[in-house]
Amino acid sequence: MSTPTTFWRLAGMTYMGYVTRATAALRGGLKEPAKTKAFAGQAFTYNRSTFENATQSAKTEITKLANAGK
Repeated sequence: MSTPTTFWRLAGMTYMGYVTRATAALRGGLKEPAKTKAFAGQAFTYNRSTFENATQSAKTEITKLANAGK
């Protein structure tokens, strides 16, 4: 008997790649005004803070993926 695996893994994709393609396909199939609302939710933000000497620094809002590692 072979080991069971998921279809996205069999296709040579990562899980995040699969989710990205699936959400893009879903958003593309929507009708207006739901389509515009769904694409507006595609943007992301998160707060980043660092720890030094067991204390947390101030939070910095990250809005662009290019700034995530800086």
